[in-house]
Amino acid sequence: MTTTAQVPAPVHARHRPPAVLTALVLVVLSYGLPQTMTVPAMTVIQHDLRADPASASWAVLSSTLLASAVCTPLAGRLADRYGTRRVLLGSLALYLAGTLGAIVAPDIGALIAARAVQGISLALLPLSFAIVRRTLPPDRVAFGLALTAGLVGTTAGAGLLVGGVLVDHFSWRWLFVVGAVLVLAALAAAIAFVPPLPGTPGGRLDVPGALTLATGLVAVLLGITQGPSWGWGSPAVLGLFAGGLAVLAAFVVIERRTAHPVIDIGLLVHRPLLIAHLGAFALGANQFVFYALLPKLAQLPAGPGEIGFGATVTGAALMLLPGTLLTLPASWAVPRIERRFGHRVPLWIGLGLAACGGVLLAVLHGSLWQVLACYLVCSTGYGFAMAALPTLVNAGSTPEHSGSANGVNTVARTVGGAAGSQIGAAILAGTVLPGTTTPTSAGFASAFLAAAVMTGLGVLLLPLLARAKFGRAVPGAVPGR
Repeated sequence: MTTTAQVPAPVHARHRPPAVLTALVLVVLSYGLPQTMTVPAMTVIQHDLRADPASASWAVLSSTLLASAVCTPLAGRLADRYGTRRVLLGSLALYLAGTLGAIVAPDIGALIAARAVQGISLALLPLSFAIVRRTLPPDRVAFGLALTAGLVGTTAGAGLLVGGVLVDHFSWRWLFVVGAVLVLAALAAAIAFVPPLPGTPGGRLDVPGALTLATGLVAVLLGITQGPSWGWGSPAVLGLFAGGLAVLAAFVVIERRTAHPVIDIGLLVHRPLLIAHLGAFALGANQFVFYALLPKLAQLPAGPGEIGFGATVTGAALMLLPGTLLTLPASWAVPRIERRFGHRVPLWIGLGLAACGGVLLAVLHGSLWQVLACYLVCSTGYGFAMAALPTLVNAGSTPEHSGSANGVNTVARTVGGAAGSQIGAAILAGTVLPGTTTPTSAGFASAFLAAAVMTGLGVLLLPLLARAKFGRAVPGAVPGR
């Protein structure tokens, strides 16, 4: 008697793709909104917890940034090895714990620690992109990636608005109450709808690689973060940069000699992936300059001889809202462009629009309508680029490596954002009115132009890189177009 072997059905055939996508939308929202909600609260937190400005900055931005840069690549590798759903649920649970800790933090030290735990939230993005690829039918993957990636840019601006309203009318602790509700909803939806996705276990976890990667990234990002306050030419900052780069070079050597590396070096130097990572860096540098500086410009005094608009925290966030609402519809156009022109074209279009918007803002920022119109150009570019990046990453990697590859890409955007925001802040700090701390219009123009240049270099260099012949191929990856 013979039996017929049962071939397992594809994941998307055994589960409900719409329900999975709904759960992932909640996951992205739980990251996207809180990532900027705390920005308007920095001064309020500093006053309420009797902290100095540096500590408040660490509580709002720096601790989360450093922790996320370390956790995200490691989470991607763990997902590839142990299963994406399992790591997603664990990351959401840690994120929820950090958010609950922030609600009840009694002092600035406890808040910094809680915010560091919240740094795991950045790993939710590459994990979501990997799940989209493995659970949706092939003809819906492009739409799923465009939706989830486009939400990141949309929710960043909306988070500023929600944060401004809460800070203006309630306690800053409500920022984390709202965040906890979002994370709890995302965790419940992920438990209910995200299917088990087996990993590819093999070998021991690469502890030396993980430690050197964490040390190198922390050193470089700490140098970027502390550069404005310590001085870019100070021995401490230069030492952090030199030491961090040396450790990262050692990391590359270790990974090339390890059978099961925490990050396959092919995910860094394979040409389609390298294009995606450099594009993500250029995009982040542009985005975070405007996230940081446009609300500051809006809140400066208005009137004769003044350069600001006299807006409240909420009013400043409202200024960015029309642009951020355009990000998601722009991302929906990406699958159609990719089918006709290839995966790289939407990224180049997006970076080009972001660069053009930066140039326009450098010239035209004297009135509210000018800023609104110019930021619409930037936001359209963000929608194209954000949706193009996970598609490029997935085209250049196998499903088994998509968690790691998307994790590296997400970190590249974060590091670009850290560099861009600090460069913009340094330019602004060096161009203040004599005897004051008030920035000048020329300072804002220079910072906006710097953002445009950083993105414009990507527009010029990435096509050249696409034609270059180098890099080790990732087995089973789709050749980039």
